[in-house]
Amino acid sequence: MIPGFANRRRFKDLSEQEILALAISSEEDDARIYRSYAGLLRADYPASAAVFDGMAEEEDDHRRRLIDLHTARFGAVIPLIRREHVSGYYARRPVWLVENLGLARMRDEAAGMERDAQRFYETAAAQTSDAATRKLLGDLAAAEAGHGERADALADEHLAGDTRTEEEAAAHRQFILTWVQPGLAGLMDGSVSTLAPIFAVAFATQDTWTTFLVGLAASVGAGISMGFTEAASDDGQISGRGSPYKRGLAAGVMTTIGGLGHALPYLITDFWTATIIALIVVFVELWAIAWIQNRYMETPFVKAVFQVVLGGALVFAAGALIGSG
Repeated sequence: MIPGFANRRRFKDLSEQEILALAISSEEDDARIYRSYAGLLRADYPASAAVFDGMAEEEDDHRRRLIDLHTARFGAVIPLIRREHVSGYYARRPVWLVENLGLARMRDEAAGMERDAQRFYETAAAQTSDAATRKLLGDLAAAEAGHGERADALADEHLAGDTRTEEEAAAHRQFILTWVQPGLAGLMDGSVSTLAPIFAVAFATQDTWTTFLVGLAASVGAGISMGFTEAASDDGQISGRGSPYKRGLAAGVMTTIGGLGHALPYLITDFWTATIIALIVVFVELWAIAWIQNRYMETPFVKAVFQVVLGGALVFAAGALIGSG
């Protein structure tokens, strides 16, 4: 038996009182999540924070209506039952997971939360026999379904004029500075700087396992170095580039990936087969870097290709010549 799952209740086995209690705790959790989003956004995106404040107030109103109905039917003592106590019940992603993905992701997550709540109320209404309870649950299902319109109304109220465009532009810029720029720098460093040692060892020894070990060491070492360098070089307070830990993570992971891309083919025992595949991978990596530069950094594609391919070719040539000599 999986620990933590054995004691979960099936939704169809819940009593009407327990269904109301579950709805109350769920509305409380959702209001808390929306207020957390608002708190995270308030400094940089005050208008969007106001939208989430309004959505939290809507959830508070739902919770009050549910409590009033529970009090009228079952008394003031509400059973302690939460979504994690019910098997198959929808779960919410942790706020810390969503907050790292920016403003647009928070908005998408909120829309998904409303859809989940709508389905819950529809299912709960179908399972209850009391007319007043069924009516309230049905009304709440309709309210959750209409929250998209309510969110749009709040957005129109708080994101009037150019505010939405300005916030989205600011969020996009922050995404570029925090994730794309350090990640691109890491990918370039991992893809290009490791070419020389990997191919030098490859042509010097023609031993695929040795080449792979050197490539693995170079990639992981470069990733650790780039990650620490990025995190330590700028705390983001003055530059506005965001959390140094996020930037360090992006740079370190992408550096490692960039190096491992053309090191992994040397797990193949045949030297020339591994080398040809590694060269193909290098070609794909360099074109990917050029595409990212063009897509996110607005570098003209031809210029990006020239810079990346020329630089990669020179580093590769250096490694091959040194290894062959």
